[in-house]
Amino acid sequence: MNRFLSFVKKEFQHIFRDRKTLLILFGMPVAQLLIFGYVITNDFRNIGIAVMDQARDQKSELLVNRIFSSGYFLNRGQVYNIDEISSKFKSGKVKAVLVIEPSFTNNLIGKGEARVQILTDASDPNLASTIVGYLSGIIYKFQMDDVPFSEARGIIAETRMVYNENLEGAFMFVPGTIALILMLISALLTSISVTREKEVGTMEVLLVSPLKPALIIAGKVTPYVFLAFANGIVILLLSYFVFGVPVEGSLILLLLALLLYITLSLSIGIFFSTLASTQQVAMFLSLFALMLPTVLLSGFIYPIENMPWPLQWLSLILPPRWFIVILKDIMLKGNGIAYIWDEGLILIGMTVFFIAISIKKFKIRLES
Repeated sequence: MNRFLSFVKKEFQHIFRDRKTLLILFGMPVAQLLIFGYVITNDFRNIGIAVMDQARDQKSELLVNRIFSSGYFLNRGQVYNIDEISSKFKSGKVKAVLVIEPSFTNNLIGKGEARVQILTDASDPNLASTIVGYLSGIIYKFQMDDVPFSEARGIIAETRMVYNENLEGAFMFVPGTIALILMLISALLTSISVTREKEVGTMEVLLVSPLKPALIIAGKVTPYVFLAFANGIVILLLSYFVFGVPVEGSLILLLLALLLYITLSLSIGIFFSTLASTQQVAMFLSLFALMLPTVLLSGFIYPIENMPWPLQWLSLILPPRWFIVILKDIMLKGNGIAYIWDEGLILIGMTVFFIAISIKKFKIRLES
């Protein structure tokens, strides 16, 4: 028994000396609980909407104040004509536009009926339905609280879903799924490819060859660029013909964005391969380090606006967040390069960063 207790004591000491094991044992559950607890929530807040108040009278201004004082919505400014509504939606900062008819107060008092229209960006159908529900609830409560009993309570809220009138769920899930699949497959392919060279010993041959580290990385990445790009085209064809997701914008621009994202994903795989010594470690990094953050923090399923500020900042370093925006802008909204320029530059910057740091690590390995 004493031998057994001594053996158990030794194992405890071994575990406490191993910081990596302690990090996995205590750090990962805490991190996962915090992330899941804050991301997977029914809270609704910080949704940007704009207002086209054609009446600008007492009741209309009171209604607008009631909406923005609710704490659910952020004021993204006024819309002064119908033509501005499209540009507001295409900017991505406005998820809904509330249109209030002229003579709102007079119609409510005199005719007993006034109309408002709720236009919603339905590229995310779940969020669009939630916005309509919250706005309708606020309008109904406004009637109960702020319209005197002598006046007819007849505010009719008409709704219209923009970019996805039928609220097809595929319009939300397909772009996110494309980003997830391409990221995982591309990173996994290159990370395993390089670590395989390490395991069989051929990496040492490459390192002592006349090829420079940049050329070694380029040679590793190039075949997978073509293969992953072909895979991406197949995925786009399936999304169009099977799931009915349209391509409203430029097909050439969409393919260029696809090529950029694939190159970035492959460069991340190369970076992982410089950190991993075996294929199993590379696979772990590629799958678990990318899949969970992509699903939870990229806006794929859960709106980023509803997350706490630390997680919103963390989402900024995730490539899928920016690629999903580009996909929805081109495929659903028909946006051109002027609207996706910022996201494109971010992806280019990330690609250059990961390629540069991978080359640097290969140089260090070569010099050592």
